[in-house]
Amino acid sequence: IRLTATLLTSILAAVLGSLQIGYHTGNVNAPAKIIEEFFNHTWRVRHNQTMPDHSLTLLLSLSVSIKDFGALLGSLGVKYLADSQGRRNSILIVNCLSVVGACLMSASKASQSFEVLILGRVVFGLFCGLVMSLNPLYIQEVSPTNLRGAFATLNQVSFATGILLGMVAGLETVLGTEHHWSMMLSLSVIPALIQYLVLPFCPESPRYLLINRGEESKAEAALMRLRGSSEKVFAELEEMKEEAAHTQSGVTIHEVLQGAAGTKKPIILVLVINLGSKLSGFNAIINYSTRMFQAKFDQAKYLTLGVGAVNVTFTLVAFFLMERAGRRRLLLTGFISIAVCNLLMTIVDSVLHLVPELRSLQVLLVFCLISAYELGPGPISWFIAAELFDQPGRPIAMAFTSMLNWGGKFVLALLFPPLLKVCGAYVYLLFMAVALVAFAFTWMRLPETKGRTFDDIAEEFRGAEGIPLHNKTGFNTFP
Repeated sequence: IRLTATLLTSILAAVLGSLQIGYHTGNVNAPAKIIEEFFNHTWRVRHNQTMPDHSLTLLLSLSVSIKDFGALLGSLGVKYLADSQGRRNSILIVNCLSVVGACLMSASKASQSFEVLILGRVVFGLFCGLVMSLNPLYIQEVSPTNLRGAFATLNQVSFATGILLGMVAGLETVLGTEHHWSMMLSLSVIPALIQYLVLPFCPESPRYLLINRGEESKAEAALMRLRGSSEKVFAELEEMKEEAAHTQSGVTIHEVLQGAAGTKKPIILVLVINLGSKLSGFNAIINYSTRMFQAKFDQAKYLTLGVGAVNVTFTLVAFFLMERAGRRRLLLTGFISIAVCNLLMTIVDSVLHLVPELRSLQVLLVFCLISAYELGPGPISWFIAAELFDQPGRPIAMAFTSMLNWGGKFVLALLFPPLLKVCGAYVYLLFMAVALVAFAFTWMRLPETKGRTFDDIAEEFRGAEGIPLHNKTGFNTFP
């Protein structure tokens, strides 16, 4: 299919949101000590005494994890915004939360208030929860069927690139210094402003215009700009009308979660794939890798940069493989590889005190686990819900995805340190078990969605749940 400038601009403008999220995920790691000192200094100025150690640790972990909690709250607004304001306009509206959040974080130093920093993280968290659902929703609805998955993976590529940029900006040789850390926290305003300059000139989702608003002429005009060829536009409009005829309008959140209208199997799939990817150890290892490396290597921060670089490399590999290998194969490969890595991590960690030379192997395993995650479960977990649901249920499914992703991250950030104390090296076996459950469920239940229309996929689920099919044959995905 011919790629038009409008289509590419629309997608690149949309993924600037996930670049901002990645940036604020990666930039708090290296300068944590400097931010800790800022908290201490503020406390001394106010109370004329040093903050107790346990309070300082609690305050720092709160200011890091509060973003994920804000994201969990933000995801509750996805359906309302996406359906009332449209996909593109919603991205523009929530972008202001990013600007306000970054300004508050940056102003915390000048105002000598750590509360302002924490408030900034909460506001930015709301933005995270909304945009990581709105982006895949918009991208999938403007993309042609044969490139839908690859373009949705660009959201994860942008997120991983943001993490790497944040890690670099946070180094003390760059901006992670006592003087510059507040400026570093404000840099995400730049992609936010670029988004405000570019996205208003991009078309709204044609699916939203036709199916949600019933505005066929506007949908046709938007499709014409995106595809640039009238016969493609005609075929796609027909496919959308067919989808509109099969879907019931005004599906409620309760109906989707209850499994009405063929949503029972997809909602369970979304639940298993998202929790499987979030609770299989990737986020714990990403958060813990700096400390793990610090205990054993002098140049820990550069190894952490290695983690960021591997992350970006394998999201790019996933981008190129998404339309060749398909979602199902990449998910299965990713989950089984993560399970094997976790098993090996347990073995290596258990014998490390006997054979200290194995620590290099441990670093290699961390890199392998990250690449396995980004090859499939990482990017696919964010967009698979948009492919498994029809138009009315799609925003609800994306909100559910966002809640599972951010909720899973938040729970893991809270539970991993105590779990590590209790289980030691065997904590990785818990992650292995989660990955194996996700692998088994994907193997048995997930149909391949590559190259198939939204209506086609929705029909398969309706048929699998005993809802009559319209002359569809040849689907044998469900046992």
